[in-house]
Amino acid sequence: MTDCVFCKIISKNIPAQILYDDENILAFKDLNPVSPVHFLVVPKIHIADTDEINDKNKHLIAEIFKTIPLICRNLRISNGYRVVNNCGEKAGQTVPHIHFHVLGGRNFKWPPG
Repeated sequence: MTDCVFCKIISKNIPAQILYDDENILAFKDLNPVSPVHFLVVPKIHIADTDEINDKNKHLIAEIFKTIPLICRNLRISNGYRVVNNCGEKAGQTVPHIHFHVLGGRNFKWPPG
């Protein structure tokens, strides 16, 4: 997808502060953090949103959730973190490439509001 900003970050056409990079997953710092620790984790193949998860790509989502705790340990996030995924514009998704926000370094409340 040539106009996807996350695909451009994955292909290194747009710079980012990369925290993790392997053959299937990329994690990088959010440009507009809402907590002391705020990074995004994306699959390297374009999946528009949660509704597009299927039998062919579901393994990537499992890999992402296996990788998130590793990144958090490397960043020395203690006492928990929050993982957020927005699906669709009405839910707040602004980039149509599935991504998971990982937030840490502060206390969170529920419901988030």
